Amino acid sequence: MKHRLPAVFLPLLLLTGCISKADQEPPTRTAEIFAMDTYMTLKACGAGAEAALDAASARIQELDDLFSVTKEDSDISRINHACGMPTVVRNETAAVIGTALAVGADTGYALNIALYPVLRAWGFTTGSYQIPARETLDTLLASADPKRITADGSVVVVPQGYELDLGAVAKGYTGDQVTEIFRQFGLTSGIVSLGGNVQALGTKPDGSKWTVGIADPEKPDSLLGKVEVEDCAVITSGSYERYFEGEDGKRYWHILDPADGCPADNGLSSVTVIGRNGARCDALSTALFVMGTEPAKTYWQKQRSFEMILVTDDGHIFVTEGIASDFRTENGKEAEILHGGS
Repeated sequence: MKHRLPAVFLPLLLLTGCISKADQEPPTRTAEIFAMDTYMTLKACGAGAEAALDAASARIQELDDLFSVTKEDSDISRINHACGMPTVVRNETAAVIGTALAVGADTGYALNIALYPVLRAWGFTTGSYQIPARETLDTLLASADPKRITADGSVVVVPQGYELDLGAVAKGYTGDQVTEIFRQFGLTSGIVSLGGNVQALGTKPDGSKWTVGIADPEKPDSLLGKVEVEDCAVITSGSYERYFEGEDGKRYWHILDPADGCPADNGLSSVTVIGRNGARCDALSTALFVMGTEPAKTYWQKQRSFEMILVTDDGHIFVTEGIASDFRTENGKEAEILHGGS
C-alpha cells in the first residue's frame, strides 16, 4: 500500500516572517523544534524574544510530556491504563479534554477523542496500514462512546478498554500557550507554525497583518490561497495530510468518522478554521470536516464565533464573510462567500 506522510508546514504555510531592519524594528528570533510528532517553527519579535522562545520551547516539551499517547508517564497514558478507575491529572489536561468533549457534544459527536484504538486498527499510529474488517471496527467503536468520559477538575474517568488521543486539540492548545508566553515576556508580535496549525500574536512589527498560505488539497505542494490575519489561530484539517492507498486504489485518510470508524467522506477535502482560541479551532477543524459541507455551513451560521474556509471534493471553495476580504485564491478559482443571514 502506498502512503504519504504529512509535508512539513504545507497544510498551513507561514509566508511572511517578521524581518526587521536594524535600529528600526525590534529584533527577530526564531526557534525550530520537533515535538508532538511534528516540526514546529516559532518566531518572536521584540526585546525579550530570545527568552520568550526558550520559555516557549520548554513549555511545548512539557505539554508533549503531558498529552503524548505513547509516553508511559504522560497524563493521557495514565488515563488509558487506569482500567476504568479515576485518574488524577494536571488541571490543564482535564481542561483540554473538557474542551474536546464540549466541541464533540456541540457537533453531534463529529469529534471523538476516544478513537485511538480505531486509528491503530487502520495503522495510522504505527505506519502498518490496513483496512480493518467491519466486525473489528464495530467491536472497537463499542468502547469509544465519548458520553461516558468525564473530566472534572483534575480527575478524569474513562471506562475500562477506552483509550484517549488529544491529537485533534493538543497543538491548538499549545499554540494558545506559546502566544500567551510571548505576551508574558512583553511581546506584541510573533507567530508559530505547529505542523498544520498557525497561531499569530498581534500583527507584524510594521503593523501589517500576517500572511498565511493554505495548501491546495489537489496539489498539497502548491497553494490554494493566502489569508491575512492578526492575533488569531489558523488551523486546517484535510484528507491530504496523512493517508494511504489500498490495493483497491482507493485513498484512506486519518480523519475518521465516529459513526462508522472509517475515513470521513462527506464531501470535504479540507477545512480551515480561524478564530481566537486555538484549542477550539483545532477541535472544530476536525469536527466540521467529519460533518461535511452543508452541516458545516449550518453550524457556522448558528455559531458565528469563528471564520472558516471549506474546500469540497470537487474543488469548490467557500469562505465565510468575516474573512472574505482577507482571503485570496492562488489557483484561479473563485471562492463563494458564505453569509450569516439575519
